Amino acid sequence: MDLSDLGGIFQGVGTLFQQDPSVAIGRIVLIFLGFGLVYLGKKEVLEPLLMIPMGLGMSAVNAGVLVLGEGRTGTLFVDPLVKDPGDVINVLQINWLQPIYTFMFSNGLIACLVFMGIGVLLDVGYVMARPFQSMIIALFAEAGTFVVFPLALLLGMAPGEAASVATIGGADGPMVLFTSLILAPELFVPITVVGYLYLGLAYGGFPYLVRALVPARLRGMPMPPGPQRRITAGQKLAFAVVVCTMLCLLFPVAAPLFLSLFVGVAVREAGIVQFQELFSSVFLYGATFFLGLTLGVLCEAGTLLNPVVLKLLLLGVLALVVSAMGGILGGYVLYFASGKRVNPVVGIAGVSCVPTTAKVAQKIAGHENPGAVIMPAALGASISGVVTSAIIAGTFVALLR
Repeated sequence: MDLSDLGGIFQGVGTLFQQDPSVAIGRIVLIFLGFGLVYLGKKEVLEPLLMIPMGLGMSAVNAGVLVLGEGRTGTLFVDPLVKDPGDVINVLQINWLQPIYTFMFSNGLIACLVFMGIGVLLDVGYVMARPFQSMIIALFAEAGTFVVFPLALLLGMAPGEAASVATIGGADGPMVLFTSLILAPELFVPITVVGYLYLGLAYGGFPYLVRALVPARLRGMPMPPGPQRRITAGQKLAFAVVVCTMLCLLFPVAAPLFLSLFVGVAVREAGIVQFQELFSSVFLYGATFFLGLTLGVLCEAGTLLNPVVLKLLLLGVLALVVSAMGGILGGYVLYFASGKRVNPVVGIAGVSCVPTTAKVAQKIAGHENPGAVIMPAALGASISGVVTSAIIAGTFVALLR
């Protein structure tokens, strides 16, 4: 038995020597990157619910490459590029995660399921208590979207592709998935992977950015509670119904996402316990698990080594950094406009992704001053960020579809 025989038996190793060296090196790098994501998820530097299955999937798919028919290499996980109906039927019977991808990713269903779960967790009372403050921060925190869209056009990307990568600046994964699916289906896989990968990495980096831009004396500044107005569940339910209807009327192309988000809010405020448990546990955690796992196995070296991916990586991180800086700028604007009663750290929460960025804001403030409670204002900004990113995505889709 010689080395070629061993390569035939252990095909994951053997294919490393059969592929282009750049692809083989890319596979090895992505395997170790997957290890890193699992480690950072375990340490809770990154979101463990998403990063642990994503990292493990990334390592497994780049290790499990084998020789398929006619000498070509591939995996038994998923084929995101298959389109012919006959080929789709065949691959559904072979690839393990193909049914999840075909029936949940390629039509945006998984984004809607995540939004239903998120909706159940949202207390829109935080927005209703301080609507102008929340929306101002959320608008500032979309700076990355507004900067990257024209920049991507200047770099030669088509309008739909530019809009899709620009939505990464809203830091709302389901919105990136939904927009790229409609406007840039040929780049759907790399844009979605880049978007979610950088969303996870950005939350580990945002605290350093805040510390660099906000001095310690302001980071620990407590916020006075202000006038307390009791908002009833009935008022919150009415708010959800009216806002959902208005957004669907204005942006019908994004109506599935609006409905998914606000039906979760409505279920919460109507006190339908059975649906609350279904949305917040089965839908949210089930969809998040398969989202992370499927995104991980889409990180195959052959896909991510496409030259356009480097452009997407750079634009994605730029969008998030500029959005974070814009949110902090919005926090400063409110700090001065309110007579120095708003902690500027609240601005980072406008970069959407409820409730992660709100938790980041509270953790930063609490580290400097354990008595500084900014979570209510941060949650208002974060929830507004979700709505704002959905409106911008709906506008992109309506204008560029």
